[in-house]
Amino acid sequence: MEELKNRIRKEGKVIDEEILKVDHFLNHQIDPILMCKIGEQFARIFKETEVTKVITLESSGIAPALMTGFIMKLPVIFARKKKPVTANEDMLSTEVYSFTKKVTNTISLEKSLLSPEDRVLVIDDFLANGAASLGLTKLIKTAGAKVAGIGIVIEKSFQEGRRRLEEAGYSVCSLARIASLKENHVSFLDE
Repeated sequence: MEELKNRIRKEGKVIDEEILKVDHFLNHQIDPILMCKIGEQFARIFKETEVTKVITLESSGIAPALMTGFIMKLPVIFARKKKPVTANEDMLSTEVYSFTKKVTNTISLEKSLLSPEDRVLVIDDFLANGAASLGLTKLIKTAGAKVAGIGIVIEKSFQEGRRRLEEAGYSVCSLARIASLKENHVSFLDE
């Protein structure tokens, strides 16, 4: 997705060789026009997969997941990092390590949100080591539902996430695949 790559080049900040900051349009401040285009792109890519629901992990995945669900006219679920006081006892949960925050979170969702009839599309903002997506797929499978595919806004292809997801048998589609990060320069795989 060329528009996304241009925004990364223009507004992304390379923190080091593993961290890219995109706070001006995706992770802190959200550009709703760009998110709509991202949702449209994911809807086109996954239109033949018979998706019934979209899932993400709070909080940075919510905007692209919501727009994808909106375009596909599907419900959007987000797994929580903290269990709310209103949660019932019938929760699904698993642990996920955050690459950028260097912490392990227990993510959860109410079991009643997914059923064995569901085909669920995972949408997330970044793919680094694959822990977030693998955690979401674990929740989906525990509920008896099927994973329809995994859509990633920005993939750091120099890390092991894609390999781990594909080895687990999942179809992965990333809109921007980064080959390397060096001193305020982002290289993409297709350049």
